[in-house]
Amino acid sequence: MSNEEREEVVTLGAGCFWCVEAVLEQIDGVTSVRSGYMGGHTENPDYRDVCTGGTGHAEVTQVRFDPEVLPLEHLLAWFWRLHDPTTLDRQGNDVGTQYRSAIFYHSEEQRSVAEASRREADASGRFADPIVTEITEASTFWPAEDYHQEYYRLNNTQPYCRMVIAPKLDKLGLES
Repeated sequence: MSNEEREEVVTLGAGCFWCVEAVLEQIDGVTSVRSGYMGGHTENPDYRDVCTGGTGHAEVTQVRFDPEVLPLEHLLAWFWRLHDPTTLDRQGNDVGTQYRSAIFYHSEEQRSVAEASRREADASGRFADPIVTEITEASTFWPAEDYHQEYYRLNNTQPYCRMVIAPKLDKLGLES
């Protein structure tokens, strides 16, 4: 079986997709990440529309990974570390339903793993408040505009990248 045949896809919302992408693209076993939108009611949403909060979509990162190298449980361990899953519709100064914490599963097995992972993270004592991450069946993934893809890698001197993303990468022990 080739690596491509083994790959799985999971879609994660953890605030700004630039931040999530910058972290996950560095994790061994992740084969690709793509920023986009999921979970709303608007067809073919764009960034401007999603930012209004009126589309119902979350900013997400669709992650392709090799489960033999990076089991979903380990990928989700990174997910819990890279954001605050206890704040409803907010990550730092980014506020709105588009910044909600969400795991969009692509199979019943992923749903089961995600629910167990959330229970374990909630019981771990790492978080002062209960986890509010939604676990929802994946729907249509709408890729974000090209300028959002690989944003940190291409724009790492921009103020948001220097003030928000770089410190996150440093905190997680990743290359900034």
